[in-house]
Amino acid sequence: MYLLQRRATPLLRPTSASLQCIKRPVSSLSAALKQFAPIDVHPEVQDALAHSRPVVALETTIVTHGMPYPTNRETAESVENNVRKAGAVPATIGLIEGRVKIGLEPRELEHLADVAKNPGVVKLSRRDLGAAISLKKDGGTTCSTTLILAALAGIKVFATGGLGGVHRGAESTMDISADLHELTRCPLGLVSAGVKSILDIGRTLEYLETLGVPVVSYGPTDDFPAFYSRRSGFKSPWRIDDPVSAAKILYTHEQLGMSNGALFAVPIPEQYESVGEQLQRAVEQAVKESEENGVSRRGKEATPWLLKRVGELTAGKSLASNIALIQNTATVGGQIAVAYAQLASEATGKASHPHVVHQAAGFNPDPGHKKSTHLPPAKLVVIGSAAVDITARADPVPGTTTVHNNLQTTTPGVISLTSGGVGRNVAEAAHRILSSHSKEFAHTTVLLSPVGDDVFGQLLVSESEKIGMRTDGLIKVPAARTAVCNMVLDSAGGLTGGVADMEIIRSLEVSKITEIIDKHHPTIMAMDANMSQETLKSLVKYANKRHIPTFFEPTSVPKSTVIFPAVAAALNTASIPRAPVTFATPNVLELAHMYQEACASPLELTAHKYWWKVVDDMGLGSDFRMELERLSRRSAVGDEPAPTGNLSFLVDNGIAQMAINLLPFFQHLIIKCGERGLIAAFRVSGEEAHNSAWATQSSNIFARQIVARHKSGSSVVVLKHFPPIQVPEEKIVNVTGAGDSLVGSMLATLSQTPDAFDNPESLDQLVEQAQLAAVYTLQSEHAVSPRLSTLSSNESLH
Repeated sequence: MYLLQRRATPLLRPTSASLQCIKRPVSSLSAALKQFAPIDVHPEVQDALAHSRPVVALETTIVTHGMPYPTNRETAESVENNVRKAGAVPATIGLIEGRVKIGLEPRELEHLADVAKNPGVVKLSRRDLGAAISLKKDGGTTCSTTLILAALAGIKVFATGGLGGVHRGAESTMDISADLHELTRCPLGLVSAGVKSILDIGRTLEYLETLGVPVVSYGPTDDFPAFYSRRSGFKSPWRIDDPVSAAKILYTHEQLGMSNGALFAVPIPEQYESVGEQLQRAVEQAVKESEENGVSRRGKEATPWLLKRVGELTAGKSLASNIALIQNTATVGGQIAVAYAQLASEATGKASHPHVVHQAAGFNPDPGHKKSTHLPPAKLVVIGSAAVDITARADPVPGTTTVHNNLQTTTPGVISLTSGGVGRNVAEAAHRILSSHSKEFAHTTVLLSPVGDDVFGQLLVSESEKIGMRTDGLIKVPAARTAVCNMVLDSAGGLTGGVADMEIIRSLEVSKITEIIDKHHPTIMAMDANMSQETLKSLVKYANKRHIPTFFEPTSVPKSTVIFPAVAAALNTASIPRAPVTFATPNVLELAHMYQEACASPLELTAHKYWWKVVDDMGLGSDFRMELERLSRRSAVGDEPAPTGNLSFLVDNGIAQMAINLLPFFQHLIIKCGERGLIAAFRVSGEEAHNSAWATQSSNIFARQIVARHKSGSSVVVLKHFPPIQVPEEKIVNVTGAGDSLVGSMLATLSQTPDAFDNPESLDQLVEQAQLAAVYTLQSEHAVSPRLSTLSSNESLH
């Protein structure tokens, strides 16, 4: 990064050598974060940048050195609100304990504003930034530093009160604000009420001309404003009066590859013009006093002193004008940012454009952050693995139907690199469906998963951003490998083998996970089986204590029982009002393994007194067994016999028996039976059993459902079969992500309709949509089919 700048001569003209500018590229934030730069981007700002939505940078010197407390904090909040009202996202920039914050939380803004409690806060120009960060200081960013950091993040508009400039007497003092030089290096539109009237406005405009920074009056005339006054006596070379024109200037700079910014000078609102003359007299007196007492020669201390003195001389009128002009520039800045985003989108024909920095490739969210008041809390929290899937699929042998399998050598085929991992796939599926249903639901899914500080981690985050997923739950783990699953498929798309490196998921600290969940208060919490037993135990305990329904995806046969220590711990608590885990989605092999382990030592869950009590309360007898026998004779597909046979596996393989025996531990089981469809087995107990719609339902073999009620009405057990959606074999491309899509679809519905299983009709809709989501992914080369974005949760698919 080019850090040196030449001093101007006493005549305020740069030398010919200084005009040979070294054109340094504006560094990308992702590149800075790869170097472990101490930068934290607020999730809301991160999301806006990733999706090319308008963002406006805001400085914090007005907070730390420009206004008294609490007016400074209230003004900063009102400025952010004005940006939002214009349709943009505010990114207030500051330094907290040596970390750059692009976007501040309310507690961070308060920390900077209350200078009485935080007297060590410093004013940051370019020259101060490295030292302040190294010494872990708190700081307010000036125009120059805000320009640097905003440009680093890819923000195109910066709104402030007044720009710094050439100080009076600078021909002898050399006192020229660093703000002017930063406008030659940072391609932003700086929106201000001109330059501060304490400065030499004429020489400032002349210097900006020499530096090649365009000055544009934004308003009805070409008068250049002077902070408190709408006119300075000087004219701007250019004038516009609408945000679209400003956006076109900035976008033209972008097209030409120009590295400089532009100054848009917005006059103070007219109602404050009447006091401008009085304020200017106070400015002249304050300047004279600063020259007499030596303050004018103290560099960056001069401006805060002058503004404070002007406030004293005007009995606070200058403060009211100061607030008004900053609020006004924030509104105009927001409008320009919105216009620029729209222009860039139209010009490129897509949502993103060249200057936008997908910074989260190295983003390291701070789990200690409080919940953003603007990015909505997530209703669905998915905790599990995020991995890069490397898939190798063999080509068929020409002229034969040979499927490559176990050849112990390389073979021609196709290799793809995609985002994967059970937790991530499930979260993507839910996100796609919820986003298609309503923009309101676009950010209601969050994935909590660790990623390594490596290229695979960068890929995961950037790919998530591209499809609009939240990335504020991805936690970077230094010195760890991002999870990678290397799969080998035969020419029919079947899995023949592979290697999965998922160790990073075990490095997550439970305290970090629960800290993030506390921000969201989710409707449902999903977990995959890639986590450790201890982690799952803590998460189930956490969820049950807060009455958050839990959803467990077993992932694989060996991992399917990792949840049992959590179940055992829950059974040993004093009070167990319901099953320790609310939902689980095993396939038939995982179900069998789970049942065997539940019966085996050392856990022996089926010997626990709670298990006996629940089984007794179900009251299942001969009627249930008879209805099960009748159901087992039904075709697995439809009313006619099919190649997949009937449902005899429910009895012959003990599927129904094992499911019923696991219901004390899992209130709802959704059993994936492959080409034979789905089985839902669940129980409703207590007061809910009396109020549930199932209380009035009866067994109906034609509808493939068995409903068993305890004679007291205190328990209802439902077992229902859902036939599969038939997919021609030649249309199946990949079988590895279908189950994740099915689970993600179910979670999308449950996050919005938690009681979907309590009503036969809503359950049918939930399963129908989930099965269609699985089919879409079967027919896609992606781990989760993009076609899921055409589905909408809670809506019939007929």
